[in-house]
Amino acid sequence: MNKSSKRLFAFASAALALSVAVLWPGHGILAADHLDPPARTDILFDSTPDKPADIADVFAWHTATTTVFVVTFAGPVATTLPAFYDRDVLYKINISNTDATTTPNIPITVKFGKGANANQFGVQISGIPGVNGAIVGPVDSTLVKDGVTARAGLFDEPFFFDLQGFKDTVATGHLAFNNKRNFFAGQNDTAIVIEIPSDRLNNAGHVLNIWATTARFGGQI
Repeated sequence: MNKSSKRLFAFASAALALSVAVLWPGHGILAADHLDPPARTDILFDSTPDKPADIADVFAWHTATTTVFVVTFAGPVATTLPAFYDRDVLYKINISNTDATTTPNIPITVKFGKGANANQFGVQISGIPGVNGAIVGPVDSTLVKDGVTARAGLFDEPFFFDLQGFKDTVATGHLAFNNKRNFFAGQNDTAIVIEIPSDRLNNAGHVLNIWATTARFGGQI
């Protein structure tokens, strides 16, 4: 992003969405948060839903040497639709590596904006441990800096869920899930993916608590 794409804003509202994952060696919990809160993100309640601010999923896993964080949002949507980038939404990946599980010891912020090309969006990722300054570059590109790999763009919706089975289970009181029926198949999300060396996150073996938030900016300073 060039300087002309940057603006300063004051917060007009609190976080619009939040989703949580927990990670520790050998285990993981995946969290989905589609269409929440419905009054702001679900077309059934709002004819102009705030898709860019709607967190869909938070995923986290580790390899032998790195930890990967994925935050998806603005989905699921048809594959015919483009990605959702909004310069007025601030995305935060919050990581706690202490016993204070609600305190983000490592807050990573992500912002989108127009680059020199008016038709090209860029992404700025700040606050990553061990990275000098921010990671900045075009969307839908793999960005590498100071040992960290990041990418923001359009991805196939990764979550699996039998929505019809859920509705039938609620209606009848009997389990009706079909593991071959996926409501999210053939749909997309916009996503932020960051891979960080794990030794920059570890803190004496504490569990990593990970959650994501979005907030919409408003009221130019």
